[in-house]
Amino acid sequence: MTRSEHLQRDELIYAKWLSVGSRLSFLVLVCTFAVYVSGVVPPSLSVADLPKVWGLSAAQYLAATGAPKGWEWVGRLGSSDIMNFIGVACIALVTPVCYLRALPEFVMRRDWPFATIAALELLIFGFAASSLATG
Repeated sequence: MTRSEHLQRDELIYAKWLSVGSRLSFLVLVCTFAVYVSGVVPPSLSVADLPKVWGLSAAQYLAATGAPKGWEWVGRLGSSDIMNFIGVACIALVTPVCYLRALPEFVMRRDWPFATIAALELLIFGFAASSLATG
C-alpha cells in the first residue's frame, strides 16, 4: 500500500467516525432539547425565564441562575435544561474519539509523525477536560 492509499484509508476511517459521532451528537441534542421544552422533566431554569437572563454577563448569569460551573453539570442531570449538556459533551468528544480510532492505524503502519500528533492531541484534550488548565 502506498503512502497515498494509507492516507485515504485514514481519512475514510476518520470521516466515518466523524460522521457517525456528529449525527449521534445531534440526535442527543434534539432529544434532550425536546425533553426540556416538553416539560416532561422539570428544568432548573424554565423556558419562560430564559429571556430574563439572556443579556447577563457570564458571572451575572451564574449568580442569577445557580447554573453549574465546570463539571458540576454531571451531578445535576436530573434537570432537563442541564440534560442538554450531554449533547454538547458528545459533540466535544467526537474529535478525540476520531483521533483515538485513527491512532492504532498510525501505530500499526509505524507512521510516527501522525501517531505522535494524534497522541499529543489526545493529551491536550484530556488536559483541557480535566479543568486543570482553569487555574
